[in-house]
Amino acid sequence: MNDERPDPDELLARVERDQARACRGRLKVFFGAAAGVGKTYAMLLAAREKRAEHIDIVVGLVETHGRKDTASLLEGLEVLPPKIIDYRGTALHEFDLDAALKRKPSIILVDELAHTNAHGCRHPKRWQDIEELLEAGIDVYTALNVQHLESLNDDIGQISGIRVWETVPDTVFEEADEVELVDLPPDELLSRLKDGKVYLPQQAQEAVKHFFRKGNLIALRELALRQTANRVDAQMLDYREDHRIREVWQVSERILVCIGPNALAERLVRAGKRFATSLRAEWIVVYVETPELQRLAAEQRDGVLRILRLAEQLGAETVTLSAPEMSSAIIKFSNERNVTKIVMGKPTRRGLRRVLLGSVVDVLISDAHNINLYLLGSPRPGQGDNDNNKPEHSLYRKNPLPGLGKRPAQTKGTKGYIWAVVVTVASTALAYLMFGRFELANLVMVFLLGVVYIATRFGRGPSIFASFLGVAIFDLLFVPPYFSFTVGDSQYLVTLLAMLTVAMLISSLMANVRSQAKVAGHRERRATVLYAMSKDLTASQSEDEIVRTAVHHLYAEFGSRNVILFPDTNGRVVYPTGNAIPESLHAADLSVAQWVMDHNEIAGQGTHTLPGAEAIYFPLSNKETMLGVLVLLPVNLRRVFLPEQQKLLETFLGQIAQAIIRVRLTEQARKTQVEMEAERLRNSLLSSISHDLRTPLATIVGSASTLVEDDNALKAEDKLELNRAIYDEAQRMSSLVNNILDMARLDAGAVEPNKQWYPLDEIIGVVLTRLQKRLTGRQVSVTLPPGIPMVFVDAVMIEQVLVNLLENALRYTPEGSPLEIMAVASEGAVAISVADQGHGLPPGYENKVFEKFYRVRNEAAQSGVGLGLAICKAIVEVHGGSIQAQNRPTGGAVFSFSLPQDYSPPVMGREEPGYLVE
Repeated sequence: MNDERPDPDELLARVERDQARACRGRLKVFFGAAAGVGKTYAMLLAAREKRAEHIDIVVGLVETHGRKDTASLLEGLEVLPPKIIDYRGTALHEFDLDAALKRKPSIILVDELAHTNAHGCRHPKRWQDIEELLEAGIDVYTALNVQHLESLNDDIGQISGIRVWETVPDTVFEEADEVELVDLPPDELLSRLKDGKVYLPQQAQEAVKHFFRKGNLIALRELALRQTANRVDAQMLDYREDHRIREVWQVSERILVCIGPNALAERLVRAGKRFATSLRAEWIVVYVETPELQRLAAEQRDGVLRILRLAEQLGAETVTLSAPEMSSAIIKFSNERNVTKIVMGKPTRRGLRRVLLGSVVDVLISDAHNINLYLLGSPRPGQGDNDNNKPEHSLYRKNPLPGLGKRPAQTKGTKGYIWAVVVTVASTALAYLMFGRFELANLVMVFLLGVVYIATRFGRGPSIFASFLGVAIFDLLFVPPYFSFTVGDSQYLVTLLAMLTVAMLISSLMANVRSQAKVAGHRERRATVLYAMSKDLTASQSEDEIVRTAVHHLYAEFGSRNVILFPDTNGRVVYPTGNAIPESLHAADLSVAQWVMDHNEIAGQGTHTLPGAEAIYFPLSNKETMLGVLVLLPVNLRRVFLPEQQKLLETFLGQIAQAIIRVRLTEQARKTQVEMEAERLRNSLLSSISHDLRTPLATIVGSASTLVEDDNALKAEDKLELNRAIYDEAQRMSSLVNNILDMARLDAGAVEPNKQWYPLDEIIGVVLTRLQKRLTGRQVSVTLPPGIPMVFVDAVMIEQVLVNLLENALRYTPEGSPLEIMAVASEGAVAISVADQGHGLPPGYENKVFEKFYRVRNEAAQSGVGLGLAICKAIVEVHGGSIQAQNRPTGGAVFSFSLPQDYSPPVMGREEPGYLVE
């Protein structure tokens, strides 16, 4: 166990994760290599055990496939009736999700996790049904074969020659709370298959010839075992992290290869690869960058970069750590990742130097408990190729990547040393003024203060130089005999030695602090850059905005012009069109970009593929789809390919890809919604036309044919009745067509209201006159407050609103029930209402009634295409107003719309309200 103080953020995240799990049901997966290994049987046995413990458990759906042994286990268990779905004349038995949610047991059994539901179910896949059960707090038992995992689909198809179409996302399997492996040797499974315990005899013979070959079963069994082992390993790491266990558990092999800036690094990587292959173990290559290594020459850093890239090509995970001490960083990382073996080179320090300065190997041997160390020695001088033994032949002479050539050594600046002299002289002057008034110890402090200043500003070299220079001047000027480097009193030797030791120690510590502060500053800057880019990408609403944001941030971070290329409809990479981006790269080799697009691999300058290209071409993709190519013209390859910068660029690319996918999915969802809405409107229109236009048309045709065929036999009153019917139905057809055309014009924005000042009672009077015949037998009361102002509207359009509202009331209220028209004037608006005393609106339909082609009741007796209220809403909105519907407390519905009054109307005289139509 570890006594370190836990991270509060980690504790909070753990608490939140536990709370989320507490509200969610638990998923247990019975996992196997193939059908017939006994997953359903084991699941039913577990269910019977829970039943014996008096736990509420229900069988939602179990596929026995005619196996008597499996079916017998269902006895005594509650089984939900299946949902019967008629599909092309065939009755399909599906899992009844709604019945399960209503029953809500503690545990429910739902077999065949990867099953595809029949058309008509709520979800297309059964694992989605199970997700809804888990969200409802119900524990679920289910079964799954390894070939149904999405990530293994291609591999299993290649092995077996059969493509499995029903798959489950790996996240469903990974997020399962418990996985129980149900295993059976291939020979025993084949024996069960021949005995008819898996499929019917005829099906079993076909299965043995194709999918159930012994080689396939062995491969599937290994995949199932590996998936289970990987899951158990992940659970173990989570448990160690939750309980802050730092001691290594020897449960699975994990190899750590430690490299440094020396010629042995490449041999270490290749030896680690062979070691990991022989053990079939995961292996990691780590490079620890200490403050001392941060001051390496550019060629040496390039060499480390080349070795890390080599390790990645050989299949290793590469990690770059920054720490003041290499040994402590390696031990900490090994404990966190549960590393069991460490491979590194033999110590190069010998004799007294090793005793004084120590060795990483010695520290690891002493402190790395439960970890085995393997040391790789370097060749003895004189062995092998003579050229390889030359000191100058090392990994530093090899270019880390093509195009990353040898850089001339940079001469160290002398500014720090000049300042060391200046500060030491200033310290000497100050000490000279203090000499005779203060003890020598205080003078020593003055010189040490100067050393601290030099170490803080200019690093280790100038500070050590200042230490020696300060000690020499102190001995020369302030230690008797003066102006001589000899020491008269031996005690001053201790003073000088202590002064030199303290000065060098301070310079070393300050240099380390300076390096660590520099590293922390770089990390903070990278975190800030990532946050800023993530924030901007999240705010982007289109691909163009994402590209602009990405190009700007990439240019700001790497100082390199860049461009993001996308494929056209034919899959060919093309240059973007539209407004140019200032930081964009305006010349890129599209043939290289196309190669990267086709192969999903990096290429260009500084890589091993097409290194002659001027730019670097990065694939922009997620795990499934290639999205495009990032072309970056580097001003400095190190600024792109250094490990920390490369990780930053990979993170940038991941964020850009996710943002593009988000926008595309949003656009796809919008288009799908529009298409669904258009399809719904089309179906509604066709349905309405097929009935509401066909009915009056049939009446017209029938009446007209009667007049033509039986003209002489008809009486005058019959002819008049038929003519009236033809006229009425033609008027009805005209009204329906006019509604459709009016809605089309309003949607297109082709209607411009002709607003004038009108008295409201005049508009209502015209409406009542138009509907006088239809309002026969109805009592319509009009209530207008005294002094109500005129309204600034298009009178014809507002009349149409009132006509539609009254016709809607006539259509959906009982015969003879009264209607009311009311108006209320307020500051800046006039509200007009039409109320009835019918059945009212169903709850939740107050806004739906204004949708196009929507009718509360699709009754054959109700005419109209469902556009009347939609036209009302469109007209009112054209006037800048709003319309709403609600139920009255006393019964019935009231439709109200408000019209804004932007201008002061002419003053009208007092009018008495009251229209009464019987």
